[in-house]
Amino acid sequence: MATERGPSAAALFLIATLLWGTTWYAIKFELGVVAPEISVVYRFAAAGALLMLWCAATRRSLAFGRRDHAFLAAVGVLLFGLNYSAIYLAEAYATSGLVAVVFSTIVFMSPIGMRLAFRTALSARVFVAATLGVAGVALLFLPELVAAQAGGEVAIGIAYALVGTLLATAGNLVAVRNQRAGIPTFTGTAWGMLYGALSAALAALVHGVPWTIDTRPAYWIAFAYLVGGGSIAAFGAYLTLLKRVGAGPSAFVSVVTPIVALTVSTLLEDYRWTVVAVCGVVLAVGGNLLMLPAAAWHRVFTRGAAPPRR
Repeated sequence: MATERGPSAAALFLIATLLWGTTWYAIKFELGVVAPEISVVYRFAAAGALLMLWCAATRRSLAFGRRDHAFLAAVGVLLFGLNYSAIYLAEAYATSGLVAVVFSTIVFMSPIGMRLAFRTALSARVFVAATLGVAGVALLFLPELVAAQAGGEVAIGIAYALVGTLLATAGNLVAVRNQRAGIPTFTGTAWGMLYGALSAALAALVHGVPWTIDTRPAYWIAFAYLVGGGSIAAFGAYLTLLKRVGAGPSAFVSVVTPIVALTVSTLLEDYRWTVVAVCGVVLAVGGNLLMLPAAAWHRVFTRGAAPPRR
């Protein structure tokens, strides 16, 4: 079978990992003057509009039926609008690295969701990996979990991050349905981002969130990075990787992204490592790695053709 042209799977993997691993820190510059929900509106309205223009310029059809639009709206609300609103709110209370590690638990939530929604089999390997991951996250957040008994702000950030992760898991399940229904990746993503921006705008209106503009250069530099890098380029690389090597190997992006984010948080946010935190990261990463079969490593780091359809 012939190999696909374009960037190798390893290159796509590195692009998605490095971009998403650094966006957690970039989000910090979006907080303050503009409410998190409004920043989400700005980000995905811009990313969706740019993707729409690109799809139109490359003659990709943007037309869908009402039923498909309903599912595209569901993806937008869950995966882009409410999910990112929760993550932005989480970063108002917790360091970007900690939020990134919490979000990595999507690797364990997704198989359970796939089982409930599509009757996908759950192996003993998945349960062992999930146990290691949950234990690792618990150790990593042990000080915050203890502080949560007193109602500390970090606990609020963890709660928002977990909500965002659950929403993203649900959004991924709908995205799987859309993929099986034959909806093209990039045009579907463009509509999803616009629906996500609309849902975040409606949520902001309902809660009376003020619409403001941040004039600081740092805000708009971060905004440009989040739109071009974190939204368009990272999602483009990840979705191409997903198509190229399958869902299992692509999940490894979620393993390395928190490590990149914690490294950035250590260098720029003065995150303090402890022996317990290190053990937590080791267990969490070990759980993620156990999720991947041995054959997945070859597909991630080689230029092989896409796996056969099941």
